Amino acid sequence: MDTKIKDTVDGVKIKTIITEEVIRDGKTILKQVSENLTPNTGLAAFIKRMGGDGSTAGFTYIALGTGTTAATTTDTTLEAEITDSGLARAAATVSYETTTTTGDTLQLVKYFTATGSKSVTEIGILNDATTGSLGGRVVKTAVPLEAADIYAVTYQVLLARA
Repeated sequence: MDTKIKDTVDGVKIKTIITEEVIRDGKTILKQVSENLTPNTGLAAFIKRMGGDGSTAGFTYIALGTGTTAATTTDTTLEAEITDSGLARAAATVSYETTTTTGDTLQLVKYFTATGSKSVTEIGILNDATTGSLGGRVVKTAVPLEAADIYAVTYQVLLARA
């Protein structure tokens, strides 16, 4: 008789989807979707939050930047975070959405209003208004903004079966 027990475990992965829209004079003039990298600091912070670590804040801030170096697992900040032109790091509207399984997606939405011209090339999520852990970073095609443009960012973090 075979006494070997076979275990079956569903793998789980983190997937992120970032949707950006530029709205100028009430019309969407650009829309693009990309995926990001979750750095080591983000993975560690996610696990701490899941375990109830009250000293680790949730990822509720979206930051924009002008850096162009590819994202890596060792990133701890954006390369060149924007702090002016109406595009400084800000708290997002947080909701929990359903992509595949009920409540499997954290969604952060922020509408930035540009007060000057900038090109955004990186987006990240963080868990603090000024410092904090980097939960995700994407470096992508430049999005040129002009004063009065609305830059809508929807950042989704999906926990899914691999």
